[in-house]
Amino acid sequence: MTEIDGQFDGPEEVRASLEATGYLVDEGLAVACFLALRLARPIFCEGDAGVGKTALAAALAEALGAPLIRLQCHEGIDASQALYDWDFPRQLLHLRAAEAAGITDADRLESELYDRRFLVARPLLRALETRPSVLLVDEIDRADDEFEAFLLELLSEYAVTIPELGTLRAEVPPVVVLTSNRTREVHDALKRRCLYHWFEHPGFGRELAIVRRRLPGVSERLAAQVTALVQALRGQDLVKPPGVAETIDWAQALDALGASEVDAELAVSTLGSVLKYREDVERGRGLDFAAVLSGAMEVP
Repeated sequence: MTEIDGQFDGPEEVRASLEATGYLVDEGLAVACFLALRLARPIFCEGDAGVGKTALAAALAEALGAPLIRLQCHEGIDASQALYDWDFPRQLLHLRAAEAAGITDADRLESELYDRRFLVARPLLRALETRPSVLLVDEIDRADDEFEAFLLELLSEYAVTIPELGTLRAEVPPVVVLTSNRTREVHDALKRRCLYHWFEHPGFGRELAIVRRRLPGVSERLAAQVTALVQALRGQDLVKPPGVAETIDWAQALDALGASEVDAELAVSTLGSVLKYREDVERGRGLDFAAVLSGAMEVP
């Protein structure tokens, strides 16, 4: 048992700690998080954009009192961008200073150039060296196969070998959260190393609770109406169905306009807060907003 997982005796304690940060979880996610902590295994979070995958890592970091270290993946990312690099400008300055001081010992200069003080730690190395920490590898599906293989090796040992310095190993493995929007399939080898959780769009009750938790200043009626509208929009065969993040954005936008409730006209005029594709906005305008609003939960 590590100093991190020892904070929790079971999934319910993890769930309570996450909810204390404002992040609401279901039973399945609470169990996955507890096991990730207890077994020192990464948790692989997959699902549509905006359903709370990235926010989970931030909530875990807050609940654990640990820094959040984020690696944003993108096409073409390589080990040097994710792990470490050498500070060449500082190394050059050191060489010039040594030259000015009359130091000519080549072996000494070379050993000094590759001292730890000249090493620039990127997110993966910082996570290994920070005790404790939460490492977020965000949108791993945007990286390529070679980076996946590299990441798998690192997460298997929680160690990395730097030729000039030797092997650096985490004293306490970071809590690792990997996210994927499933723009492509991530290899089975990486998934097998992880605990897996699929993020569904929440039902009405849970989504409303999330909106109320995140936006306590928004009227209860407005929050309920916006949630009902988003739930209806997800059934419209959209290019990109809105996530919880867009529900919160929409409620926040309407509140900024001074609305305490929403009607069909106002909903249509603010669709750009929740739908991000022209085709989706056109389909969204075809929704019977008045019917959805009339059927929304009545909140005094």
